[in-house]
Amino acid sequence: MTNSTRHVPVMLQRCLDMLAPALAEPGAVVVDCTLGLGGHSEALLATFPAARLIALDRDTSALKLAGERLAPYGERATLVHAVYDELPEVLDRLGTPRVQGVLFDLGVSSMQLDEADRGFAYAQDAPLDMRMDQTTGISAADVLNTYAPGELVRILRSYGEEKQAKRIVEAVVRERAKEPFTTSARLVELIRNALPQAAKRTGGNPAKRTFQALRIEVNGELASVERAVPAAVKALAVGGRIAVLSYHSLEDRLVKQVFAAGAANTAPAGLPVVPERYQPRLKLLTRGAELPTEEEVAENRRAAPARLRGAERIRENVEDTA
Repeated sequence: MTNSTRHVPVMLQRCLDMLAPALAEPGAVVVDCTLGLGGHSEALLATFPAARLIALDRDTSALKLAGERLAPYGERATLVHAVYDELPEVLDRLGTPRVQGVLFDLGVSSMQLDEADRGFAYAQDAPLDMRMDQTTGISAADVLNTYAPGELVRILRSYGEEKQAKRIVEAVVRERAKEPFTTSARLVELIRNALPQAAKRTGGNPAKRTFQALRIEVNGELASVERAVPAAVKALAVGGRIAVLSYHSLEDRLVKQVFAAGAANTAPAGLPVVPERYQPRLKLLTRGAELPTEEEVAENRRAAPARLRGAERIRENVEDTA
């Protein structure tokens, strides 16, 4: 299976249309902060022949596969091994302080879900790893086997929105005392046995929320998003655009907050003239979050939970021009 056939980029045409006004001019730079298998990046390079691409990914396997896919574009594509919240350092290193476009496709990539030995998918047995960058950091097994019960409950509730967190963690603590967790199948079975019947009948696979929570914890995803999206907005030139695809409410809420703050008039009430420093820096390009079409979901079931938000930079920060 080739990269292009195994990976269908989510809401691709809508992302291209959203970024298009900022990427038509020669010398435009667009950053794909979540390269994955390179589907969005390839389309950006093909659609905007005058643009240059900088693409980031923490997954060395993804970088290798996407590098092969994007090789025909030569020096127009610069691929960097980095987490997306390292964007300011990457741009500084490349001597590119301002960019015209930024794209985020958050969450776990198709490749990570499809590679059985990565442990992201609850539908197949695999080592409980879940690291997006397998060269560093703790695994999901480490989290399950070493975290205090209270911390595990917090993670499942905060990152998985799991109402049965306490019941699942009590079962985990009992089982890990007998034998440490190493595989996903054992965890899935434990969750199935721990949940009451009513909880098993709603929301798809009962392990889904626990796996999401572990993945977010292992990869520090929400903290990275919290740092990365404001940094990306700051890196945009005036007229530049940002598009962000989120896949669960926690990510989408963070993106919404950053965009809303940037689009807000922060002047004290009653000023007859609003000084520059209080005026909005962003113009929202979406009313709320846009959803994939029914046709797209039918073609690519992984698009179903996607939420797309976009914004355009309309003004510099005062501190940026000081």
